[in-house]
Amino acid sequence: MSVELKVPSVGESITEVQIGDWLKGAGDAVRADEGVVVIETDKVTVELPAPSAGVVTKMLKKKGDKAMVGETIGYMEAGAAAPAKAEAKPAPKAEAPAAAAKGAEKSTEKIVMPAAARELAQRGLDAAQVAASGPGGRLLKEDVLKHTSAPAAQAAAAPAPAAPKVQVLAGAREEQIVPLTPMRKRIAERLVQAQHTAAILSTFNEIDMTNAMALRKQHQERFVEKYKVKLGFMSLFVRATIDALRMYPQVNAEIRGDAVVYKNYCDVGIAVGGGKGLVVPILRNAERLGFAEIELAIADLAKKAQDNKLSLDELTGGTFTISNGGIYGSLLSTPILNPPQSGILGLHAIQDRPIALNGQVVIRPMMYVALSYDHRIIDGREAVSFLKRIKECMEDPARLLLEI
Repeated sequence: MSVELKVPSVGESITEVQIGDWLKGAGDAVRADEGVVVIETDKVTVELPAPSAGVVTKMLKKKGDKAMVGETIGYMEAGAAAPAKAEAKPAPKAEAPAAAAKGAEKSTEKIVMPAAARELAQRGLDAAQVAASGPGGRLLKEDVLKHTSAPAAQAAAAPAPAAPKVQVLAGAREEQIVPLTPMRKRIAERLVQAQHTAAILSTFNEIDMTNAMALRKQHQERFVEKYKVKLGFMSLFVRATIDALRMYPQVNAEIRGDAVVYKNYCDVGIAVGGGKGLVVPILRNAERLGFAEIELAIADLAKKAQDNKLSLDELTGGTFTISNGGIYGSLLSTPILNPPQSGILGLHAIQDRPIALNGQVVIRPMMYVALSYDHRIIDGREAVSFLKRIKECMEDPARLLLEI
């Protein structure tokens, strides 16, 4: 029985999607609920599951094509078994020269990099004899060296491949045009929106991480043993941020029309690098979470982001954002607001630096922190005091428990 593969509903406001990678091709067997194709939107990336077990028979859309919600993008035959040849079908990347030569159905273009061209000339080789591993079918110097180091008998036994068209580049002046994904377009729109609609100002401070590091080291082993997750600095910063948000509610508010909306809950967004770019999944009601619950939730959201498994609900909303550029080595930055939020905290790398302490110069692990805020509803006094409160909580973590 033929079954239509239709674009599912991925959100109330989303009517158009972009087709991503097809996880299954025509003739491939698929299990019920197994992913068949990736559907990309400006907010989330999801996999379209097979409605039943069977075989994919036809793909109506290719990667990069647009499609409407509810549109049929392919067909599968329910209950059918995959052709026997499908089991022996080699992976595209590992295609052997013999398979390429078989029938010589298609002529491919191979781009030879300058360094590779020199190596070919020195060894009297033809580009057609060497397998390319570079992006876009580029033949690299390493490919030539690898080919010449292979056993001579193995090379002699291999059938002559179909001669491809060869394009030798004269210099390292390459360009690669890749369409923006819907999510990247949406990120760009929101960043520009923030710059155009909010009066963004940033304030800075620095934190001596000595006590926070000592606390983590002292309790790490028991923490992991009990909760099966490591105690990181992010849970400390989340708790310190919540403490500061309670003291300065303007930072947790937003402008809605001609009114200011104050919120008695803290939905904290954690900026993480996902498979399709930067995403900000939300810790709902973070004020109710303990340290271990925060660490477990962040680990789960980060894994989903890398696997492009975040749901729309996990990405929408949020009252405040924390962005940790320090994990990439950033020393100082001015983060951009995530509209309609009014504040974002930027964390940075921890570095040993000399500071003056009790009249003496000592070396301490220091971190710069930045708060970007909407000056329309947050005054400089509140912003500076908010960041100072986070500094106090991180330099003396006992404040988080004693609420002092």
